[in-house]
Amino acid sequence: MKRILFLFASLVLFSTAVTAQAPLKGKILKLDFRTAIGERTGSSPSISLSGISNKSSLSILAFEKAMEKAAEDESIGMIFMTPDQFSGSTAAAEEIRKSLEKFRASGKPIVSYSTYLGQGNYYLASVADKVFMNPAGEGSFMGLSSQMMFYKDLLDTLGLNMQLIRHGKYKSAGEPYIRNDISPENREQYTVMLRSIWTSLLEDIAASRKTTVEALDALADNLTLRSAQSWKDNGLVDELAYRDEMEKYLCMTFGKKNIKDVKFVTISDYAQKADKVSGAKKIAVVYANGEIGEGSDVSGTKLSRTLAQVRQDESIAAVVFRVNSPGGEVVASELIKREILLLKKAKPLVASYGGYAASGGYLISSHCNRIFANRTTLTGSIGVFGMIPSYGAALRKHLHINPVTVGTNAHSDGMSGVRDLDEKELEWNQASIESVYESFVSSVAESRGKTVEAVDSIAQGRVWAGRDAIGIGLVDEIGTLTDAIEYVAKEAGLGSKYGLVTYPAYESFNIKDLLSSKPEKEPLISIETPEELRPMLRILQKKPAGAMIYALPEAVVTIR
Repeated sequence: MKRILFLFASLVLFSTAVTAQAPLKGKILKLDFRTAIGERTGSSPSISLSGISNKSSLSILAFEKAMEKAAEDESIGMIFMTPDQFSGSTAAAEEIRKSLEKFRASGKPIVSYSTYLGQGNYYLASVADKVFMNPAGEGSFMGLSSQMMFYKDLLDTLGLNMQLIRHGKYKSAGEPYIRNDISPENREQYTVMLRSIWTSLLEDIAASRKTTVEALDALADNLTLRSAQSWKDNGLVDELAYRDEMEKYLCMTFGKKNIKDVKFVTISDYAQKADKVSGAKKIAVVYANGEIGEGSDVSGTKLSRTLAQVRQDESIAAVVFRVNSPGGEVVASELIKREILLLKKAKPLVASYGGYAASGGYLISSHCNRIFANRTTLTGSIGVFGMIPSYGAALRKHLHINPVTVGTNAHSDGMSGVRDLDEKELEWNQASIESVYESFVSSVAESRGKTVEAVDSIAQGRVWAGRDAIGIGLVDEIGTLTDAIEYVAKEAGLGSKYGLVTYPAYESFNIKDLLSSKPEKEPLISIETPEELRPMLRILQKKPAGAMIYALPEAVVTIR
């Protein structure tokens, strides 16, 4: 009986949809999120037991431009979204959702259909005019959290001593290696930051679903949402429908008898065919995506050369510096900052932040004329730390190896790692950290028009969510990458007549060459490192020369 009543309700729903308005015309733009939407468009090799494949991705910029075109394209009648497979940062979800909001403003509908709902994909689904869910589906809505692993007890057992030298009571990236529990300052930082991000998500959902942040919070606290029916009963889902019923709804919406007669176009295909903005003058979008360092994703030497190339190119009228970075090495960051200062004198220059622009990521971009960020972007982390491992005790304890040093001076082995730093060496390293911190704070004070004291009060390594960063002057405006482009176009007097170019260019390689290349020496043993131990091993592998700038782990900003 329950099944019959459900089908009857579905038929009433479909009839209402048809009689309430004329059938829609055109194609359905399909968003299934099987193609990842990230910082840049491209493909990367993926190797599995089944073979080698290329995993494609669509850039946020390409997605935003496709949404703009779809809103005006008469051949697109609506968007049908299945966000179950969405996975990404809250900032990426925020930018995608804003683009969908702009599409809706054109008067064209968005319909969302899901089998599994979590707070990440529901954040996207909630923007739709109609939210459907499979009756057999389920979901969870519990709030945001971040788990941190503390390794001190393990390191003590191994005989490894990690010597942390830092400036900034909130600078917590090295904390897991010297403590076995979270510090009060770090707990405060995470609590405020996560609450700020969560509030941003709830505000958008509440506005779309005509409810309140408090009501949504109560649903999370009481674990109210689980079954599809519970999502509908609490007003977060409009209708329950099996896939065949969903297809019937789409058919009736477009006045078709069979789903095969309904025309679909995927976002990947549509984005490729969408007309690019063109013009004699160009706006360059320069990406700093990843950790900063000569052996990392963002090379200080390479990116500084790219920025110089952009500066010297007379066909480029303005620049958007797109930053999605947790920071990295000081020297590499300074090389990039120098070129940003030169570029700023030559052309209109603004920064656009992705998931995070923290520590070195903030340093390299703070001198841009204007900074755009998402409300859930992680930024700030104006602080410095260096970490030097001491593994001599581990060699003696586990491998029965006794290191002996012969040197010319009292401290010639001070950075070798086979012994702890002595008091004078600690002071020497601390002075280096203090010098970098003072330079960092002074640079931000100059770029943001603040006093050193004012910057120091919001620095100390603390990371801020974008919505809070505006209030303290670290960010100028909440906006997407497209918003930043439109702003700098006006600053350059280009209006809508400009082309878009992106830098740096992808470094291509042949997958056959990759597979045929052989290492100089075959490893004696291959170990698959657990994910939680990789940050520690990366630090152990780094040369202990100079200070390093780091922010918080990326895991903080991932929602599923």
